[in-house]
Amino acid sequence: MAGLRWQWVREIGGTPATMREEFVRHFAIWAEENAASHRCLVAVRDAAVIGMGWLAVTSRVPSPRALERASGDVQCVYVVPEERNTGLGAVLIDALLECARESGLERVTVHSSTRAVPAYARSGFAQSPRLLQTDLATSPS
Repeated sequence: MAGLRWQWVREIGGTPATMREEFVRHFAIWAEENAASHRCLVAVRDAAVIGMGWLAVTSRVPSPRALERASGDVQCVYVVPEERNTGLGAVLIDALLECARESGLERVTVHSSTRAVPAYARSGFAQSPRLLQTDLATSPS
């Protein structure tokens, strides 16, 4: 998965902050430390990982209606370029949503690239006037 994440950033023209080997080591440690809150699904063909998707699960404040609450965020759905437009992205998204349902999550969000919005919409995601965000990296303090 670290290799796919690295490939993705390079594909979109991003500049990595580290060398690939350092990133892979860090990613492996991060994945182990966050295994309880981040679930990863992968697509494999001929022993090669060709796609991945993550579901980050966050506990929510208890409510008098539900003492145990959680929501999810779909993250890092990626399919290698040669496997795109085959429906694999939709399979990953739908599998992540099924994982969310099985976990009893109240809602699932996603922060998507413009190109992927139609794929998420086909899986039931819709814009919400009540879901707001701020980009702390660019907002004034």
